[in-house]
Amino acid sequence: MAKLSKSPANTDIQFTPELTPKQMLQLGIFGGLYFQKMPKEYPREWFTKAKLSHDGKPHKELNYFKVLASQSLAVWQAKGWIHPQDPHGWFEWYCRYSMGRRTRDDERQIKRWSAMRRHVAQIQNNCQVGDVYCRPRQRQALLHWAYDSRKI
Repeated sequence: MAKLSKSPANTDIQFTPELTPKQMLQLGIFGGLYFQKMPKEYPREWFTKAKLSHDGKPHKELNYFKVLASQSLAVWQAKGWIHPQDPHGWFEWYCRYSMGRRTRDDERQIKRWSAMRRHVAQIQNNCQVGDVYCRPRQRQALLHWAYDSRKI
């Protein structure tokens, strides 16, 4: 389980991500497209074994479950899920949160993270324990949200 402190404003919300941003980048998320270059605001060691796309396109081979399971940034913007402080979305927020930043957007983002638990239940109800090839798109989507479905 990732070790993160809770925001004082969110002490009533259970936020227990299972993976750190570094672990997520090393496992393979967003087709390697989330960061094309290593942002200077994050620790260098996050990127030593990160699976990144270098041509501006997502590659399913860079994802842990070898499937694409993301919507485009344009879709996220159209749905109102993107706020100006984190123009690349939830994972950017999570990276900054894991480094100690706290904002008024924390509660919204944590609620969005919590809503992904429905996918954990679907995997538990439809897959045999340890069968990581069952529902790979859902498993990859969970990985994007710091859930480690390899344990389900």
